[in-house]
Amino acid sequence: MPHLESYFKQVDSLQDTFIERLREAVAIPSISSEDKRRPDVVKMGHWLADQIKALGGTVELRELGKQPDRQHLDLPPCLLGRLGDDPKKPTVLLYGHYDVQPAQKSDGWATDPFTLTIDDKGRMYGRGSTDDKGPVLGWLNAIEAHQKAGMDVPVNLLMCFEGMEENGSEGLDDTIRAEAKKFFKDADVVCISDNYWLGTEKPCLTYGVRGCNYYSVEISGPGQDLHSGVYGGMTHEPMTDLVRVMNSFVDPDGKILIEGIDGLVAPLTDEEDALYPPIAFTMDDLKESLGGEVSIHGSKEEALKHKMRYPSLSLHGIEGAFYSEGAKTVIPARVVGKFSIRTVPNMEIDDVTKLVDKHVNAEFAKLKSKNKMKFNVLHCGKWWVEDPNHPNYTAAAKAVERVYGVKPDMTREGGSIPVTLTFQEELGKNVLLLPMGSSTDAAHSINEKLDKRNYIEGTKLLGAYLHYVAGELKRN
Repeated sequence: MPHLESYFKQVDSLQDTFIERLREAVAIPSISSEDKRRPDVVKMGHWLADQIKALGGTVELRELGKQPDRQHLDLPPCLLGRLGDDPKKPTVLLYGHYDVQPAQKSDGWATDPFTLTIDDKGRMYGRGSTDDKGPVLGWLNAIEAHQKAGMDVPVNLLMCFEGMEENGSEGLDDTIRAEAKKFFKDADVVCISDNYWLGTEKPCLTYGVRGCNYYSVEISGPGQDLHSGVYGGMTHEPMTDLVRVMNSFVDPDGKILIEGIDGLVAPLTDEEDALYPPIAFTMDDLKESLGGEVSIHGSKEEALKHKMRYPSLSLHGIEGAFYSEGAKTVIPARVVGKFSIRTVPNMEIDDVTKLVDKHVNAEFAKLKSKNKMKFNVLHCGKWWVEDPNHPNYTAAAKAVERVYGVKPDMTREGGSIPVTLTFQEELGKNVLLLPMGSSTDAAHSINEKLDKRNYIEGTKLLGAYLHYVAGELKRN
């Protein structure tokens, strides 16, 4: 596709404009989890809608009602946009989110998190820069570069941009189901740019994500917190029971100790096994991202398999326990331990939960404690896996080769992106994860950044993908 050169040149010439667009977006503190920032989330949705309208798109800001767990709050609107309705062109549905994680300078940021700050190495720091404002704006940049280059966007675009992804995507699944045969009915494929390369140099395409079953164990007994000097040794202590139960879940090498879990995991095929050795990832990369020599596994292949295609169990915290500085000799009357299992094919949510429930009850019974125990399911999201040989993926691979000069790594993501499964199941269409950012972007952490190179070359990639997927879908 030689005509892409004029598009690439236009992207380069518009770099300053695109960076300014990102600067404006980062300046809006659209933190969906904080009540006081909800107006800013709504403001961000309207700002994004205005950007799309200025490019000739049509937009509906779909109101989603009240937030179920906080009825005093309106959910931010879901943006449903469209650009083009040529029946001769295939249609690509784009998903992204315009809300961000909490951030404040006192958390340890080197710069103001809501002021885009660019250092001398081209690293653009700011909350939401890589997750997910930069990638969302990459699509808008691609549209503008086509227009300024006098080129036709080769596909029709549908857009679904939400403002609650960082806070459970409340209302999104219902919207997708309601619009599956309406607004989304013309979509031929889905493309999402809301994840990251495994390293810093080689792009990847992601064809699967792990699911997440999140649980809690609540143990209570005394009528109130007790003084350990007065009552220590006289009562069954909830904290002692909880620690014993949680200690039974996983060993120090990450092996899940819950009977039956391993039997639910889909076996590793030779075809899948062959995907790991070529992946551009080293144990030094892992050491850097971990911040020390704490890796369980000794080889790249084993480390990646345990990130992508094997389950893991993590202990997250204990509610009700004393955690502040200093010493406090209290026996908590009630404690809640929180943990999750990252699930993979073929681990169905209910099957996993039954095994965990059985294990928790058996372990608590062994203690012969007079305290009370309650097992809770907090939330669950299923794993997702896609066909990486679909034309949607072959098109994206060709676009990566065109822009970066290398074949992309084929990866599965260790985290969870529930909307991938919703689109797959409700629309019955292939879903592609096409990342823009790199592994060092620190999404959700302090000093989140997006490299200028990834932003600009990523804009080229998104536009190139649209051309290649148009060609692939027409041939199929």
